[in-house]
Amino acid sequence: MAIKFQYNKTSLGELDKQLKMRERALPTIKSKESALRLEVKRAKRESDAYEEELRRLIEQYDYMTPLWGEFDPQVLTVKDITLGQMKIAGVRLPVLENIDFQEKEYNLFSSEAWFADGVALLKKMAELGLRSRIATEKSERLEFARKKTTQKVNLYEKVQIPGYKEAMLKIKRFMEDEENLSKSSQKIVKNRHDAQAAQEAAEVEA
Repeated sequence: MAIKFQYNKTSLGELDKQLKMRERALPTIKSKESALRLEVKRAKRESDAYEEELRRLIEQYDYMTPLWGEFDPQVLTVKDITLGQMKIAGVRLPVLENIDFQEKEYNLFSSEAWFADGVALLKKMAELGLRSRIATEKSERLEFARKKTTQKVNLYEKVQIPGYKEAMLKIKRFMEDEENLSKSSQKIVKNRHDAQAAQEAAEVEA
């Protein structure tokens, strides 16, 4: 990224202002990046934990697999899901607040004894599946924000801050050279003036 500037005091002051702003902001952005890294790991662990719990639940009731053929899949459906929101490090994240199941009426007396357990099991599995998906969504959003923040850290740290410093140094050197040149010119003019005055004085004496 090329820093645009002019060789004058106004441009130097503006660059100094931009530099200080980024130097002050950099520690905050780095802290945000660290926080996001931790939250990404936490969300991934949360998602993995739900998936592992779901896997164990399926294994635990593996003995019921032959019975599912007798189970009416229309008995239980997810009618609605209520999602809330929370903010972590400035990132909006979904939070599962409620799952509204629609349960079809069935006759407890004519149904198999395990039927009610099967409905409860499906509810638990559906909840775990949804919580895992939401945790994955959280992880993805946090990771996206973390990448953007890392890019900003790199932009400030490796491009803009060194760029502003280099531009300011160029302006200062240019202004110093101009000042030295001006002083040299003034000295030359003074020396010429002094020499001319001395010559005129010598001519008068002669």
